[in-house]
Amino acid sequence: MPFTRRAAALFAAIALTPFAALAQAGYPNKPIKVIVPFAAGSTTDIIARAIADKMGQSMGQQLVIENKGGASGTIGQAAVAQAAPDGYTIMVHSSSHTVSPHTFAKLPFDTLADFVPITPISSTPNVLVISPAKNIKSLGELLAYAKANPGKLNFASAGQGSATHLNAEKFKLAAKIEATNIPFKGSAEAVTEVMAGRVDYYFSPIAPVIGQIRNNQLVPLAVGSPKRATALPNVPTTAEAGVPGSEFNFWIGMFAPARTPAAIVERLQDEVVKALATPEVKERFIALGADAWTLEPKQFDAYIREEVKSNAALVKAAGLQVQQ
Repeated sequence: MPFTRRAAALFAAIALTPFAALAQAGYPNKPIKVIVPFAAGSTTDIIARAIADKMGQSMGQQLVIENKGGASGTIGQAAVAQAAPDGYTIMVHSSSHTVSPHTFAKLPFDTLADFVPITPISSTPNVLVISPAKNIKSLGELLAYAKANPGKLNFASAGQGSATHLNAEKFKLAAKIEATNIPFKGSAEAVTEVMAGRVDYYFSPIAPVIGQIRNNQLVPLAVGSPKRATALPNVPTTAEAGVPGSEFNFWIGMFAPARTPAAIVERLQDEVVKALATPEVKERFIALGADAWTLEPKQFDAYIREEVKSNAALVKAAGLQVQQ
């Protein structure tokens, strides 16, 4: 075959090669940016950093965490939605991802159309904590107080429409009690105010409060998850403690911009699974009170779509104010 014909045949073969395969062949060949749409030190940030190091070691490129907080995570979400779909910008976000379409009147992205769900990383139960100074030692006692003093209780949240807020609202509806949301910029402020007794209770991710619980600075009354938390095996779920229908699954997962090649999405999912299996990450998750949880990308996509629907109903039932 003459050189020109050979070159033409080679060019044609390259042209017909799927883009995903080409992208996968040399991926990654530079650092990967991981946007966390919350502040450093948040539970989502801690989980992201826990797996990023191990993923980077396995993939031969650093995963660089960039905290881009604000507006209940939507600023970071927008940055990822607008990024090139080449696998070099990804996002680690929480359950708030499926809440924002219902708590904001207008968003600069479409939650379902502009992201590819890669995999959940962890199920991280929220725990209802209260100051020992309140002298309430069980969920039953809290409910009794709420019903005897309608409208007097308040609760902290890590922002209007956050997963901690939705967990508390679902509990409130199921328990048929009245309580007022006091939103803060993040878990650190919320925990401080509850410890001081200025706010009554908080459905906190376990990581920011596990130390205070062990030091008897906060009392854990129940976890909001469908099953008990590994880190707090003696603390009942809210359903076990007498409030059926109050379960709320607080999760953290990984996403990429829409149109990211399937081969890259699958590679990232595989790397998350590998990272979660390492002894270092397992130990870190135990300390954080997080349970490893993964799904195939298609399964996670189906889960996200179902949760978007269920959160629409929850936001409506709770009468949450939509932010303009």
